[in-house]
Amino acid sequence: MVAGLNGRSVTVPATLHPGLRFRLLGQLVAESDGGPVPLGSLKQRAVLAALLGHPNTLLSTDLLTEAVWEDEPPRSARKNLQVYVSGLRGALGAERLAHRPGGYELRVSDGELDTLRFDALVREGREAAAGDADGKAARLLGEALRLWDGPPLPDLRHSSALRAVAERLTCRYLGAVEDWAEVELRLGHAGQVANTLADLADRHPLRERLQAVHLLALHRAGRRAEALAAFGQLRRQLSRELGLSPGPELEACHRELLADRPTPPPRVAARHGRSVLPPDTTAFTGRETESAELVRAVRGAGRPVVLTGPVGVGKTALAIRAAHALRDDFPDGRLFVRLRDAAGHARDPQAVAADLARLLAGDPAGADPVHTPARWREWLAEHRVLVVLDGVADERTAHALLPPGGPATVLVTGRTPLPGLGAAHRIDLAPFTVPEALALLSLLVGAHRVDAAPAAAERIVTGCGLLPSAVRLAGYKLAALRHLPLDEFADRLADPHRALDELAVGETRLRDRLDTQWRALAPDQRTTLARLSRHPWAATFDLAHARRALTLDAAPALDALERLIMAGVLLCPAEETSAHTARYALPRLTHLHARLQPAAA
Repeated sequence: MVAGLNGRSVTVPATLHPGLRFRLLGQLVAESDGGPVPLGSLKQRAVLAALLGHPNTLLSTDLLTEAVWEDEPPRSARKNLQVYVSGLRGALGAERLAHRPGGYELRVSDGELDTLRFDALVREGREAAAGDADGKAARLLGEALRLWDGPPLPDLRHSSALRAVAERLTCRYLGAVEDWAEVELRLGHAGQVANTLADLADRHPLRERLQAVHLLALHRAGRRAEALAAFGQLRRQLSRELGLSPGPELEACHRELLADRPTPPPRVAARHGRSVLPPDTTAFTGRETESAELVRAVRGAGRPVVLTGPVGVGKTALAIRAAHALRDDFPDGRLFVRLRDAAGHARDPQAVAADLARLLAGDPAGADPVHTPARWREWLAEHRVLVVLDGVADERTAHALLPPGGPATVLVTGRTPLPGLGAAHRIDLAPFTVPEALALLSLLVGAHRVDAAPAAAERIVTGCGLLPSAVRLAGYKLAALRHLPLDEFADRLADPHRALDELAVGETRLRDRLDTQWRALAPDQRTTLARLSRHPWAATFDLAHARRALTLDAAPALDALERLIMAGVLLCPAEETSAHTARYALPRLTHLHARLQPAAA
């Protein structure tokens, strides 16, 4: 079986040579029943390491190129990459390494890859610990740890992409060690835990959970003075290097050491780090494919995950939902950071980083704002956290808050494609289909009202441009105004001078978000959008239509369209196509909003 979307399993065809086994937890190795499998040159092995670091996941050719050559690929990089893939297919089996639009995918089962086996054992061990089966948990976690054969990919860390894979695997290993140690402490094996963790604690001084369980083990093994000395040294190091005080787990250990009175160690299942997330919405429908891809991408990231789409398409709601679903994958916490204020203006990234560092320090008012952004990035480098950066306006903002490496994962939402983030995993959200939009409307206003007036309901969701946020606002209003017939509300949305005012509930107005988008455009982009909006709205249009609307020749018209695409206003085809056959889409409400603006010069 292969781990597929959302952790589900799918069957691996028998033709994929089930006797083949891969190891990443140490040196990169492939073995078959007949012995070691030659993996070719260093660069060919780098391609395999990148693919195995993201098993059963499509990796773009850009990311594979970055893994092999970092920032200096040769002009023949794409051709060379095809040669390396061909060599791997010859060694591993042609059907195992699939070419798909945009990149390659390596298919492996849990039993074929040590990291997948490791994850499965750790998952089972944590479930056993949560069920108070500590003996079983210790056995499963110990079996997982025995798969570790040293630092991953020691000879393949020449690129940031492969270093990220190695650091992510190391962090997962350390998390499993911490789980194992806490279970073994409850079983009374303090001496074994203290000895096992001594070297790791020295090599990872800023990993607070590891330090906490090591201190507890020293105390319970009768080495209290040693534990107190270690705590003092750790506190000084945290203050000197990060400007932070010890976290809650370390402070609890210190209290136990001072009182010389052991307290029960925490249960594995109770630890999920600090999470600052908005509540998940209960009114959520559709997006099954996108949700599965997003969860899978974040779980195996090692690079930023970028979720983009037009105003109102539901990026924030999907990101929040994924963050809640990934609770067990990020033991050090999940943080949601809004990068726009209530008026829609972009916040200063340095101020945001300072706020985050103060939060982590437990001192919301007293931390030194000059140094806190650097402290925030240092903290990220040592913790497996998920950080959702919501509403990123540009790459400068994102780079100021991204981790410098290490186990943290960042999920970015934004209207623009943010190409400056490099080889990120990108997911573009499109508006709903009509059935998806009707399902959300039914959930909000009641299926009986939608079923009683299906034509009016379809007019409402199409009047909302099939945008989830707009359908949600329409549904909230109709749920409160139960006397209002659906066909009457559909007529309001059809009125271009009234539609945007109808899509408002309380202080939430879709018009405000469209105003912010309009103000963020450059003057020439506003001119392009205004001229397109003077023509009747159509679901899609081609270059010939754009040339007529803009009164431009083909080349400048195409350049103008591409500038709107890069601004996140215009939707483009998902597949490669020629400029003359491509179909572009301008969301209906964006078209309507632009049409109501004063004429652009």
